[in-house]
Amino acid sequence: MLRVTLYAALAASLLSTSAAAQSATREKVLAALPGLKALAEQTVAKGEVPGLSIAVVHRDQVVYLAGFGVRQTGGADKVDADTVFQLASLSKPLAATVVAALVGDGPVSWDSRISDIDPGFALHDPYPTAEVTIRDLFAHRSGLSGSVGNDIEELGYTQGEILHRLRLAKPAYSFRGGYAYSNFGLTEGALAAARVSGKDWPEAAEERLYKPLGMVSTSARYRDFIARPNRAALHVRIDGQWAAFTRRNADAQSPAGGASSSARDLAQWLRLELARGKLGDRQIVDAAALAETHIPVSVSGVDRGTGEVRFYALGWGVAHRSHGVEWSHAGAFSAGARTVADLLPDEQLGIVVLSNAFPTGVPEGLVASFLDTVFDGKPERDWIAHWNEFYDTNLGTGALKRAIAPYANAPAIKGAALPLAAYAGTYANDYVGEARIEDTGPELVLHLGPADRRHSLRHFNRDTFLYAPFVETPGWLSSITFTIGPDGKASEITIDDLNADGLGTLARSEKR
Repeated sequence: MLRVTLYAALAASLLSTSAAAQSATREKVLAALPGLKALAEQTVAKGEVPGLSIAVVHRDQVVYLAGFGVRQTGGADKVDADTVFQLASLSKPLAATVVAALVGDGPVSWDSRISDIDPGFALHDPYPTAEVTIRDLFAHRSGLSGSVGNDIEELGYTQGEILHRLRLAKPAYSFRGGYAYSNFGLTEGALAAARVSGKDWPEAAEERLYKPLGMVSTSARYRDFIARPNRAALHVRIDGQWAAFTRRNADAQSPAGGASSSARDLAQWLRLELARGKLGDRQIVDAAALAETHIPVSVSGVDRGTGEVRFYALGWGVAHRSHGVEWSHAGAFSAGARTVADLLPDEQLGIVVLSNAFPTGVPEGLVASFLDTVFDGKPERDWIAHWNEFYDTNLGTGALKRAIAPYANAPAIKGAALPLAAYAGTYANDYVGEARIEDTGPELVLHLGPADRRHSLRHFNRDTFLYAPFVETPGWLSSITFTIGPDGKASEITIDDLNADGLGTLARSEKR
């Protein structure tokens, strides 16, 4: 699920090494590559991830391309430099490059107002609706929270239906006065820019970036990913073992998380980024428009350990470290993907790591180890262990323990449930749509959304029931609480997993 991309972006912005302020000479970069290869091989051999693909670019040359492990656990097909991975939120800086190309063409700018391009789009309040720009949406400063839209995407709503519902969410902070990582906010910004070109998003991305760069395995459409014979499956841990049983169609938020690509293709993109929009002697993307994607716009946080301020530009995280300015971004699907790109423009050095597993800190660990070796001759620490701990705490077993903590023990005095028929019925609001509670006799079953997501409900206490919202995370629990009306039947329900923005309470509708 893409809600985890908030943590992925945080992880990318926290990438740090002990590197001294030295120049990354060709000799140092080439000398660091055998260590990178050995570490990747060891990581796969230890079962840290099923597969990896890596590209390194230095001074406009691709100096390393390799794949490790398998596309799917239990299979024989090997990962190579052409294996296509789902990028998750690494799609965001790729989308920023596409929009920069469109901005360079002239009809649209980073400061074009969405209300002028897509007058049907609205935020909660009139002033932000009238004034929000493409820049605001790519910098995550529109007022939208980090969760709105993500939750109902899981229910099977279309891109247009989700974007229309964003207006129902109250702002999480003052317009242009804060920051929250919004998948669907950035998606609207990208779609608006493409709209000016007369293309839909996948067409605009292909015509303005992928084709000019020769990125033959890259797409913003899920169907193209599924059609690739050389593609990596998604993996999650089940009882300590990697299992491939989930799929993730992110077309609804394609610019923010729906791209797929290979290490070979992304190496060309890294070259373009570091060369200010050029590939060889061709200016593919206007240099000035692309440069704006790397200028900090929002403060995304402060490192509690170092006090270092972290920034978000337009689709990129930006940091200032001992080895100079760093542009980075990570991506994650809780259904089983992890990706990272990290660029040092002053050194003309970039690396991308793609993996087919979640949760894991292997991509960040490999990047940090490689950069340490380039600048200091060896890694400062076991960065993979460091980042694995980070991901496990925030998104793995640590997150699972926090999620189930309220329900880990039965109440000391457990209230009896009403007859199940008292809860059955159809409930609705404008954000979630309809939720149907079915009384099957032995249990209640929750039906959600156009995709008819079905969840068996287990009684917890009085009018609160539990269910498992995520197929890819066994053991994860959330709650649904019924409010009982004077007639002895439920008059409304609150679905906790859909209530992050206060939009998870649904009233009983007339439909029965």
